[in-house]
Amino acid sequence: MLMDGGNAVDAAVASAAALNVLEPMSTGIGGDMFALIWKADARKVLALNGSGHSAAGANPEDVRKKGHSSIPHSGKDAALSVSVPGTVHGWQTALENHGRMTLKEVLQPAIEYAKHGYAVSEIIANGWQRNEEKLKERPSGAEMLPAGRAPKFGEVVKLEKLGQSLQAIAEGGSDAFYKGEIARKISSFVQSEGGWITENDLADHHSDWDDAISANYRGVDVWECPPNGQGIAALIALNVAEGFSIPRMGAQSADRYHYLIEAMRVGFADALQYVADPRVTEVPIRGLLAKEYADKRRHKIKQARAMGDVSYGRPGPAADTVYVTAVDGEGNACSLINSLFEGFGSGLVVPGTGIALQNRGSLFSLDSKHPNFLQGRKRPYQTIIPAMATRNGQMWLSFGVMGGFQQPQGHLQVVSNMVDFGMDSQKALDALRFHVDVETGSGLTKLEAGVDRSVVEELKRRGHNVEVLDSYERTRFGGGQVISRDPETGVLVAGSEPRKDGSAVGW
Repeated sequence: MLMDGGNAVDAAVASAAALNVLEPMSTGIGGDMFALIWKADARKVLALNGSGHSAAGANPEDVRKKGHSSIPHSGKDAALSVSVPGTVHGWQTALENHGRMTLKEVLQPAIEYAKHGYAVSEIIANGWQRNEEKLKERPSGAEMLPAGRAPKFGEVVKLEKLGQSLQAIAEGGSDAFYKGEIARKISSFVQSEGGWITENDLADHHSDWDDAISANYRGVDVWECPPNGQGIAALIALNVAEGFSIPRMGAQSADRYHYLIEAMRVGFADALQYVADPRVTEVPIRGLLAKEYADKRRHKIKQARAMGDVSYGRPGPAADTVYVTAVDGEGNACSLINSLFEGFGSGLVVPGTGIALQNRGSLFSLDSKHPNFLQGRKRPYQTIIPAMATRNGQMWLSFGVMGGFQQPQGHLQVVSNMVDFGMDSQKALDALRFHVDVETGSGLTKLEAGVDRSVVEELKRRGHNVEVLDSYERTRFGGGQVISRDPETGVLVAGSEPRKDGSAVGW
């Protein structure tokens, strides 16, 4: 796209669309997207919320009547987890406002891959195979199993139905998805599976431009999309971590792991309590990001002993995913993330379209007192978060670390690697990581194989519940991409995740 005269936004959207075909278990037009865009001429970070809302008829009573105490992620009642997909409208909104190319132009590579096929990589083949049985639960899942099974490493795959849907969108724009035949097929199928999505729910969807939120970490402004995304968890953790002398600790020391893990636990405790759709529920963003609030939360962290259960604070007023980033020659940048949430989302593939529907709605709470309570026309808690960092009012980093609840943890660790220890883009991604297990509530912290045994033992001595992961399980630590820019020379330095497929390409 850049070689054809496009800018960073065009390149990012085209890459995300291609990944819908190349890595269909992780992302697609049946999911959601968020983006941060840096406009070099305005010197401003713009936040785009391309996530969808729940159906107007969504309600907790229907979930409980089917015997569930929470919204199912998959299985017989997976349709209850399907919210309106926001991706297509988000792409179009980004392009119309800040791109140079049309949706039709940027979708062409994806359409070509779907029509003519591509060779499947080893990591993608493994991900596909892990979700094979999920797809086989319904006949339409065969559209994602061209040979009647998940493809093997090196096999050439064509996704012709998906290619036809992308072609229809290329010709008709987002209306072809939200108001046309595709919308009728989505609503009909979801309702036949016991879900709520109607044609009106799809037709009423829109993306939103928001004010990006930020925290200053040792002179660097780190930017995230505001809630309903969980980016605020990373900012809370950075504010807490700033009060410790991290740069004086070894990059792989027990002290550094201890303090960052504890800071991240604080960030998650607050995010899981307060993050919701701010258009429906008040979210105390200013209070959560106040330095005074971070000071108060930091006092609970002790060097010698890990905290027990971490409760949320009271601020004052005031998966599977793909991530791409692009920076063009004019200094514009786009940090974009796209996801179905879990592998092939809900497992529901809309017959005749090749579109796998996300299961993002499973993150709603059924507790009527919780801000993220399931209601009609409400956006759920989102794990997908793009990020940026600026220095002295100039774009420095465009980055992201995909991977469910690993994402804010990855942001925290990458920023600390680069700010506290001066690592470049690639070294910051190569460095060993931790993962606080938020999903199970077990209090478990997972460490990547390679962390020194003495560090593992010291963390256990301080009370951390630690597990070391190796081999394919290392994908648990996320997949990041980073582009840094020198504001004086314009020189770009890119890094790409070694734990997953990806590449850093310059032109």
